[in-house]
Amino acid sequence: MGIESHLDPTDEISLEAVKSRAVRGIVVLTGRTFLLSVLSLVATGFLTVFLDPKEFGIFWIVSAIVNFLAYFSDIGLAAALIQKKETLEKDDLKTTFTVQQILVVLLLIVLVILSPIFSRIYGLSDAGRVLLYALGLSLLFSSFKTIPSVLLERRLEFGKLVIPQVLENLVYNLIAVILAWKGYGIYSFTVAVLARSVVGLVAIYILQPWIPGLALAKKSLKKLLSFGVPYQANTLLATIKDDGMTVVLGGILGPAGVGILGWAQKWGQAPLRFFMDHVIKVTFPAFARMQDAKDDLTRSLNRSIFFICFLVFPSLAGLLIVAPLLIQIIPRYQKWEPALIPLGLIAINTVFASVTTQLTNLLNSIGKIKITFKLMIMWTILSWLLIPILSIKYSVIGAATGYAIVGASSIVAIFVTWRIVKFSITESVLKPFIAALIMTLVLLVIRHNLSVSLSSVFILIGMGVLTYTANAYLLIGSSIITDVKKSFRTFFSK
Repeated sequence: MGIESHLDPTDEISLEAVKSRAVRGIVVLTGRTFLLSVLSLVATGFLTVFLDPKEFGIFWIVSAIVNFLAYFSDIGLAAALIQKKETLEKDDLKTTFTVQQILVVLLLIVLVILSPIFSRIYGLSDAGRVLLYALGLSLLFSSFKTIPSVLLERRLEFGKLVIPQVLENLVYNLIAVILAWKGYGIYSFTVAVLARSVVGLVAIYILQPWIPGLALAKKSLKKLLSFGVPYQANTLLATIKDDGMTVVLGGILGPAGVGILGWAQKWGQAPLRFFMDHVIKVTFPAFARMQDAKDDLTRSLNRSIFFICFLVFPSLAGLLIVAPLLIQIIPRYQKWEPALIPLGLIAINTVFASVTTQLTNLLNSIGKIKITFKLMIMWTILSWLLIPILSIKYSVIGAATGYAIVGASSIVAIFVTWRIVKFSITESVLKPFIAALIMTLVLLVIRHNLSVSLSSVFILIGMGVLTYTANAYLLIGSSIITDVKKSFRTFFSK
């Protein structure tokens, strides 16, 4: 089958089809990966039992190093392919693939050259260096998945796209936990990373066949770079702000300190990974298709932000309520008690990210890439001004405080985006927030009168669900029940 058969359907879908596929994509990605996300969190729980903070910190640092270098393996061409209004040409795909392979190979060479320096700075053992190389090799496997993924995303066929992700996470978590349990330490991550890469690569090519080809078409490259370069500039700033900061904090806090902070970030951002990532993946190509339909764009933005906040806010509040109990209940988990305060501070960042990540996603998808770039400059400057200084003075708690302040600055992004698209802050953000706040107050009172036991955790979870559901119904109305019914019908429809 020729490559042309994979191109035209992307550009022929109507606006109604876009909206329908977007809704189905969100429901499918959320529903079918929900249990797997639970598995991922459970796996993290086991890993933090079997590994000490230093080992967990080394994984966090090495991952940040590779993620930082990975920025240079792309110049935004994949995002440009997804955002492009016109029909994709074979030269677009082959040029993107060729450029990416050149960049990845150069990156791997740089990684090998710099590995002795990283080992000296962070005190990496042989196991740490092997993990560094494994993560680097995984970038090569990932680069081969780019074009098949783009073709599926442009057609909003997320039912297919989710299958490799499910398989990757399943393989990674099972292998990492089993090997950590057997006492393999850092090597557990190494084997899991490589296995995940191979499984994901094979799966995506089975679902979306594509024959890799090499080309450097000047016309295609120039057009794609007009969006790709500004998009990748945003990615660079985000990488410097996040992974670059982790690398710096590794030198300030040490592996153990980064392990504590990483634990807080992992759990504090878990609700976002649970619910937001799926929405972002679907709405980027969907918003791009709605650029000229303002009313549809505004309604879709409102519903997507509401969906994220409605699920993230109570999940985050519940996590903060039960975390102190779980640390006391689970054997060998008391070592993470110093991470409880940082967890609460990271939660502030998560609350704002629930709203602003979708807003920057909207700005990118409708071509307002320069506005996003300015916002990223603001967040990057604030991060590098506050977080290192606070971490030097107040250690891990100082670093977490810096993240909280940077998160609060996102009020600027909300105001800027609202001037472009008049979305409803009250309906999409405030009502879910108030419902979650009332739930939090109720659970704090209940927790005060409960003993430290596993049954108390289940009581809190049950009461949280009941309280939040009742509050949401009173504040939002019967439309929430209608939305749930529609979601179930969409999920179970063929």
